[in-house]
Amino acid sequence: MTRIDFHTNVPDKIAYACRLARKAYMARNQVVLLAEDAEQLAALNAALWSLSETDYLPHVLAGDALAAETPIVLTDSDAAALPHHDILVNLSRRQPAHFASFARVFEIVSADADDAEVGRQRYKSYKQQQYQPSHFVANQP
Repeated sequence: MTRIDFHTNVPDKIAYACRLARKAYMARNQVVLLAEDAEQLAALNAALWSLSETDYLPHVLAGDALAAETPIVLTDSDAAALPHHDILVNLSRRQPAHFASFARVFEIVSADADDAEVGRQRYKSYKQQQYQPSHFVANQP
């Protein structure tokens, strides 16, 4: 069964997702980053290029000819053909259509009230589907 981890109260979803992707990549996992829309996808792509002066995180957009060989794949579509299913990092406000095909899902929820409410709805939806999501609150002392 897919392990689902909610990370809430996140001040910057894109920066947070980049750090998660780096950690997963360093642990030799393959990662799919699901953005809300084309604008967030472009920002995520740019952030991965500038995350660190010393780290290179190999990534491509879903559908790229090198996607199957690249450990980090970015998309904003639930319909995208995805080459691997280790980890899904969801930055979108929707429950991913094919989340159950992944070993692990990270749900990233900001401190914004609307985003938090939609995140609570996703949490309840997972629970109704018999998943037992864990919950981590970012930026807690």
